[in-house]
Amino acid sequence: MADRSSRLSGFYRHSAKERLRIVAEWADLAEDEVATLRQGLSVAQGDKMIENVVATHGLPLGIATNFLINGRGYLIPMVIEEPSVVAGASYAARLARAGDGFWTESTEPEMIGQIQVLGVDDLPAARQRLLDNRERLLVLANEQDPVIVRLGGGARDLEARILNNTHAGPMLILHLIYDCRDAMGANTVNTACEALAPLVEEISGGRVRLRILSNLADRRLARAHTAIPVEALARPEDGFSGKEVAQGIVEAWAFAAADPYRAATHNKGIMNGIDAVVLATGNDWRAVEAGAHAYAARSGRYTSLTQWGRDVEGNLVGSIELPLAVGIVGGATRAHPTAKLALKILGVKTARELAQVIAAVGLAQNLAAIRALAAEGIQRGHMRLHARQVAIAAGATGELVDRVAARLVAERQIRPGRAEEILGELTPEA
Repeated sequence: MADRSSRLSGFYRHSAKERLRIVAEWADLAEDEVATLRQGLSVAQGDKMIENVVATHGLPLGIATNFLINGRGYLIPMVIEEPSVVAGASYAARLARAGDGFWTESTEPEMIGQIQVLGVDDLPAARQRLLDNRERLLVLANEQDPVIVRLGGGARDLEARILNNTHAGPMLILHLIYDCRDAMGANTVNTACEALAPLVEEISGGRVRLRILSNLADRRLARAHTAIPVEALARPEDGFSGKEVAQGIVEAWAFAAADPYRAATHNKGIMNGIDAVVLATGNDWRAVEAGAHAYAARSGRYTSLTQWGRDVEGNLVGSIELPLAVGIVGGATRAHPTAKLALKILGVKTARELAQVIAAVGLAQNLAAIRALAAEGIQRGHMRLHARQVAIAAGATGELVDRVAARLVAERQIRPGRAEEILGELTPEA
């Protein structure tokens, strides 16, 4: 798979059936796996995953093309209902190829489990006693999951923090640092924290209340960066040179970096791409969202998750860093049949590789969004795709969807009422 090109020119022009055939050939999917992608999650399968199941709720699964990450081509499965996201990611990945794609890295897959200790008279002394018993506590934590320890993971360290001013009074917070390897790690970390609680009470002389994973996984970071020659950014059809587009991108980012109101929308665009891959692979997109936004506010002011500028050679350079607690084993990544196949299409071998790919997608999505804002305006491409949804909502089917959508775009009136009028004109009563 490493030598296959993800540069699939005109992929969007194919029928859904033909696109699936191309992806199946790319990922070496068997016939039964292709059938699974066509059918999606059954009610019987869903009933084994959550409670009180009455049906399954489908979302489109699209494939973003053109991604070159660390010198290797990737096809990116994305699950999302919003138009222009998959197209935007694919377009940005094509731009990045002009500068050798995306380069990524990640830290060790360490999560933080928190144990809340209350009712302690001398917090500094209790904190020191816990740290003095570090090895005893780590040994107990590692006894809870010998499999992950055997795979090279397990409890790595302890940290202890004193919170003097809370609404419930002073408290001591013990952090268990735990290497989850290829799992997201919530269940493993929570189990270890539960097991430590009695011993923590004995050592500290306090009482333990909460013992749970933190979704601010700031020890489990993924990073991606790209450098794009400005010539690749030129939009002659819109009257913009590459330098003008690059400058517009930097100025758009500077707005988000300085203003939390803009940063919220800026980061939402990033998460359009990130969440879509997290969801496709059966990971916890809510946990990833929580961690990303908390990380964006770690300085005390909410700001951009990305950075954009120009290097000494004049290239547009962009980077992203955020917590990405994702796994390729356990949970829905193995229970959901489509999630399993999404991981196969990606071809990732470790959770760290998956996190790096997702970070690259987030950077690409951000590039697509702010390039559109800086050059043609966000509405132009987005509304063209949105027009199809409006046409469908108005009752159009088959070829009428594209005909109604084309009229809406041409008239610049992408409204449900106008779609119904156009549909009536195209399908007059006999």
